[in-house]
Amino acid sequence: MEKLAVVALGGNALLRDDEQGSIEQQEANTYETIENLVFLIKAGYNLVITHGNGPQVGNILMRNDAGEQVYGIVQMPLNICVADSQGGIGYMIERMMRNVLTNHGIDRQIVTITSMVLVDPNDKSFENPTKRIGKIYNKAEADKLSTEKGWSFKPSIKKSGAYRRVVPSPKPQSVINWSLVKALSQQGIIVITAGGGGIPVYYDEQNNLRTVNGVIDKDLASALLAHEIGANELYILTDVPFIYKDYGQESQQKLEFLDYADTQKYLKMGTFAEGTMEPKIIAALNFIENGGEMSIITEAKKLADKSFGSKITLKYN
Repeated sequence: MEKLAVVALGGNALLRDDEQGSIEQQEANTYETIENLVFLIKAGYNLVITHGNGPQVGNILMRNDAGEQVYGIVQMPLNICVADSQGGIGYMIERMMRNVLTNHGIDRQIVTITSMVLVDPNDKSFENPTKRIGKIYNKAEADKLSTEKGWSFKPSIKKSGAYRRVVPSPKPQSVINWSLVKALSQQGIIVITAGGGGIPVYYDEQNNLRTVNGVIDKDLASALLAHEIGANELYILTDVPFIYKDYGQESQQKLEFLDYADTQKYLKMGTFAEGTMEPKIIAALNFIENGGEMSIITEAKKLADKSFGSKITLKYN
């Protein structure tokens, strides 16, 4: 029986911090990332691929602004922007995946599915927006946009003196089409879904689906989906090869092999950076807690050289 893995692609898999975000740059980055997944396919894994959308949905929002200012086009809400990014990014990943598989002589079907994810409309995150999206601004720009648009900002994790817009990030409760994803993946079809964490929705009193103004953490949604479809392993790809204790500080220490208890201990100690590594750790723990065999947090290149990265399991091997 083939193993099933969910692979969550980080934002750097598509767009790097020092790039303008042209389609040529994103396609090249995507192809390089997908090339590193061939190892899993050749090893007999069935794959479900999820992805981030922070920079892309930020650009879509800015195009919204420009369209309104220049041409008077009515702006679309955040949930439509997330859906737009799911389609565009999913298409790009699917096309690059098809090209990579062709070059390796691998015959697998691939499909991209847009995903709605159930959330609680009364989630506490709406009182404290924390999810960073979009481009980086300086303080003057952030203050101006905060006044004009009512946006909330927090300092950038990666760049001192810079700011990014933050929006609510409600906890995902269920991926609506998870059973379809499971059925397709069990047939060996590579499924690309839950882009950007999915489109947040909830059922109203008449059992109709409604949307909320927020985005879902991609890694938490990926861990939830991995549990719902019965995946064996969860791979969270990011821009660092390992989990680090006290990342960026003098006390920085690589954590390569972790069990559930030790990872929880480090999390409670505040070892991992809020908004970057912390949600990835929480996602990995959620997956293991709900029966997953192993979660790996690493950069894509570590898959290709088979050295992997930081592994989290229930117990030490």
